[in-house]
Amino acid sequence: MSSRATQQSDARKARQANYIRMLWRDFARSKLAVLALAVLVAIMLGALAAPWITPQNPYDQALLNLADARLVPGSTGSGGYVHMLGTDADGRDLYSAIVYGVRLSLGIGLVAGVVALVAGTLLGLLAALRGGLVEAAIMRVVDLQLSFPPLMLALVLVAALGQGRFQVIVALVAAQYAYFARTVHGAALAERQKEYIEAAAAIPLPPLRIALGHLLPNVFPPLIVVGTIHIASTIVLEATLSFLGVGLPMTEPSLGSLILRGFEYMQSGRIWMSVYPGATLVVIMLAINLVGDQLREVLNPRLKQ
Repeated sequence: MSSRATQQSDARKARQANYIRMLWRDFARSKLAVLALAVLVAIMLGALAAPWITPQNPYDQALLNLADARLVPGSTGSGGYVHMLGTDADGRDLYSAIVYGVRLSLGIGLVAGVVALVAGTLLGLLAALRGGLVEAAIMRVVDLQLSFPPLMLALVLVAALGQGRFQVIVALVAAQYAYFARTVHGAALAERQKEYIEAAAAIPLPPLRIALGHLLPNVFPPLIVVGTIHIASTIVLEATLSFLGVGLPMTEPSLGSLILRGFEYMQSGRIWMSVYPGATLVVIMLAINLVGDQLREVLNPRLKQ
């Protein structure tokens, strides 16, 4: 009996490995998507290694010297090192500030995106499984939230909660979870009417086991695609809030706050202070969206050419 169970487990692992290889083969057909994935991985690794690949810690106020403020790219500052991308209005090395800003923006975007994904998935599954008044109540709240622009909702919540990382994450989760709930609910409704779900309910299996063991694996492909796209939207939302001055404080150089500080000096010709962090944000968004588009085609056979 043990040997048979071992064989079944090995066969299942082999099928899973073969499925992953097939997905990667289909994904790798787009060289642009592979390049975008490589750029995204490089950016994330660089953000994680920020303390070791940057000449300055932009959070340490004691290291900042106002005499180094607004230096042009390639200038040598009072610290004795070359500022490759110049400095900002506070004397921060712009390269260091961008790397740490990517770390902060990606961290907040990923945390908020994952929490919103989990919350939206659970609500969508609960609404699809329970039906009736529970489904109506959950989906009416979701529909009401989707009628408001996410930026406006995030602005209201941040204004009420105040500045700070935790407050921004809460606002971003509240602004994004409804998209995941709507996607999961729609996919779960299509699966709920199928025979294997009816058989599982007739056994009967616990509702939680039906939701996590049967429904969730079948709604996972569209969830991955929506998750990829909306994590990018979450990062943009965080940058927008910081650019508007209501997100993270100026002492925490996220990409949005760096663009805001540099924008004040655009007319004086110091365009590098906004252009470099802005270009970094554009590259991150472009890479995430290219990867998400390719995942959408790989995971949805009807979209394959």
